[in-house]
Amino acid sequence: MRPLTKLISKTASLAAVALFSLNLSAAPIEIKFSHVVADNTPKGKMAKKFKTLVEERLPGKVEVKVFPNSQLFGDNKVLEAMLLGDVQLAAPSLSKFQKYTKSLQVFDLPFLFEDMNAVEKFQNGPEGQKLLSSLEKKGLVGLGYLHNGMKQLSSSQPLKVPADAKGLKFRIMTSDVLAAQFEAIKANPVKKPFSEVFTLLQTRAIDGQENSWSNIYSKKFFEVQDYITESNHGVLDYLVVTSKEFWMTLPDDIRPVVKQSLAEAISYGNKIAGDKALSDKQAIIDSGRSKVLSLTDAERKQWVNAMKPVWKEFEGEIGKDIIKAAEQSNQ
Repeated sequence: MRPLTKLISKTASLAAVALFSLNLSAAPIEIKFSHVVADNTPKGKMAKKFKTLVEERLPGKVEVKVFPNSQLFGDNKVLEAMLLGDVQLAAPSLSKFQKYTKSLQVFDLPFLFEDMNAVEKFQNGPEGQKLLSSLEKKGLVGLGYLHNGMKQLSSSQPLKVPADAKGLKFRIMTSDVLAAQFEAIKANPVKKPFSEVFTLLQTRAIDGQENSWSNIYSKKFFEVQDYITESNHGVLDYLVVTSKEFWMTLPDDIRPVVKQSLAEAISYGNKIAGDKALSDKQAIIDSGRSKVLSLTDAERKQWVNAMKPVWKEFEGEIGKDIIKAAEQSNQ
């Protein structure tokens, strides 16, 4: 072998070794998953399941760091942080996307879905799946719906008919639909972060709030509220979301594994959500700290009649076809 050929061959070998060493020492892709609830909630358990699945399937290639209880960002800031690259995954409540798309407001409409089966039917149908891509123009990608459950009303005084809520202050998420919902029954909506709700209730700065059984139990709202009305008036679900930039820059051999792991984790979380809705409701009843009130058909009809005009109010923003498809999911 000629000296020049030997030199080229040796140089190529050294380059290959250097490249191989570089690949071995490359830091794993970091996925920061930020959420606002406790580890023992459906969302918290889903996030931990996702971490386990991804790290088992992509050892040394992907590292998932989960930040619960608003440790990293609250839901009001996490989407902005995501677009800046400070966090890669989040699962804010569907109400938090009003700034990015009006269509997802359909999930805030009161008494639209009769139960979680109807919610899931709509989310898995054509209109629900189409909504996942409604954020892409804003730089976000919807990856799947995560359940928490139907919402109940809690208060410092019993709520049996809409007139009972008149003049009371209720904490809501940042949502014009939810504000209109409480204004329809002449109550006062107060937009506050989830992390502040317990203190606001404890100090009587507000009179009540709406939430799923899971959140009412895990955040101990039932300990500082005298009554919970089993209203099932709305749905509290989440949208698992990432930034379009991050998602598209994942290597082609990594993205499908992350996507599949997330789909399995969401399915796991949704099963837990259904089970916990029942067990957490019973735990609240057993505690004796808060009295759970049931509505008669006549009482429930009063709530529906009082709040249903909100549908028409937001029909132009959400889309008549979307609302119709959601309503038909009850059949």
